[in-house]
Amino acid sequence: MQDIKNQVEAVLFTTGRFIDLEELARLCNIGSIGIVKEALEELKKDYSARDSALEILEENTKFKLNIKKDYLHLTASLLNDTELDRPTQETLALIAYKNPAVQAEIIKMRSNTAYDHIKRLKENEFVVAEKKGRTFILKLTPKFYDYFDVVEGELKEKLAPKSEQAEKEVNNEAQ
Repeated sequence: MQDIKNQVEAVLFTTGRFIDLEELARLCNIGSIGIVKEALEELKKDYSARDSALEILEENTKFKLNIKKDYLHLTASLLNDTELDRPTQETLALIAYKNPAVQAEIIKMRSNTAYDHIKRLKENEFVVAEKKGRTFILKLTPKFYDYFDVVEGELKEKLAPKSEQAEKEVNNEAQ
């Protein structure tokens, strides 16, 4: 059972997102969902017993390995010191929402500084640019999906509320 617990823990750590029992069993190559659930319950007990900074959360029959709220303040500064500054992240979010995005539209919405953001995003291999007429079409790369741990089909759902609000703000500023 210890090996199965280790496999479940490794998958939860690696995915970093909520995952249901079926997917967890598939990713661990375990045919029995019952065995996976049993290993998960034991893992939850283990984390509680050793008073760890980590915990296994359950939400709508999905599970996730997470940092306890008491320790989130330690990670906040680490997450702010990412390889992309905030304006570049915002440009990337807009490109991701529109994917594929017309570079001229992104520049119009984000200003001329977005040229530098796009250059940095291409250097970090988060986007590729394909020539189309007098502009470029910007597309997300597999590295983007791996780095941000998102599935291509689910991306627009996750970004929609934030991007719609950002677009309204940009349009209000332009008027």
